Amino acid sequence: MTGQQPRHDIYGLLCPGRAVFELLVNKWTGLAITALADGPRRFGELRRTLEGVSPKVLTRTLRRLEENSLVTRTVYAEVPPRVEYALTDLGRGALEPLAHLRTWIRANTGRFAAETSAVGE
Repeated sequence: MTGQQPRHDIYGLLCPGRAVFELLVNKWTGLAITALADGPRRFGELRRTLEGVSPKVLTRTLRRLEENSLVTRTVYAEVPPRVEYALTDLGRGALEPLAHLRTWIRANTGRFAAETSAVGE
């Protein structure tokens, strides 16, 4: 296989795309990315938008997004310090497939009503 590109197989344990897939299919990751679609937001704004997320989980999610170059974190030298999160070009690129998923979800949620209502009980 010398000189050949490795075959990307999302099902393969060592596929580099698998880690990206696992990151993006995380519930809070997808929601955080779409919450940043309209521009930079502060932590508190994101937490209010993402109902049900704990501060710990949101912090961990934003760190993972930053580590993977999907989000930037900007600290402003103010008192008190102001921190904003914004999508990078790579993060904005994830908006399109996430929008397709949201469209599919809206179109099909009623088909899952019995299943999803039982989950919340």
